[in-house]
Amino acid sequence: MFEKFTHDARRAVVEAQAAAHEAGAHEISAQAVFAGLARVENGEAVRLLRVLGVSRDDVFAELARVRRRGGISDADAEALTEFGIDVDQIVDRIEQTHGPGALAEAGRRSRRNHLPFTSEAKNALQMSVREAHDLGDKHLGQEHLLLALVKQRGPVADFLAARGIDYPAVRQAVGGR
Repeated sequence: MFEKFTHDARRAVVEAQAAAHEAGAHEISAQAVFAGLARVENGEAVRLLRVLGVSRDDVFAELARVRRRGGISDADAEALTEFGIDVDQIVDRIEQTHGPGALAEAGRRSRRNHLPFTSEAKNALQMSVREAHDLGDKHLGQEHLLLALVKQRGPVADFLAARGIDYPAVRQAVGGR
């Protein structure tokens, strides 16, 4: 699969693995793939996000916020609110008892060199191949990874949706490359 990836798309996947390692994760998540895209400073994904009004710092701050909540997305937190569960209040109480970042995986470093992809990250990689095909591109670039991430449900799509960025907006930005 990776043979069709551009150099920058490969760099983003390598950076995703590094981000997962640094977070102490045991798998590479969709959020780690998003972090990988943001970590390639002059990459196509960073350029597209900037065009859409999102900075790398915004991405890193959001990923830290989601990690602090143990990976719970905004949509999941809203759903829990309907049952009277305040996720932020629970996180605060856990951190009071166990210290800052207790739900984040930081500090639980994985000793494995190779980290597998979560099912969501695998799905994003597979969807990115379809995105490249649908756009008529012969190679898979960071823009295809970004399109796949925004298309699937989860913290990455929630973060972008909160800023008014959905799949059609990213697709339009990609079309103007």
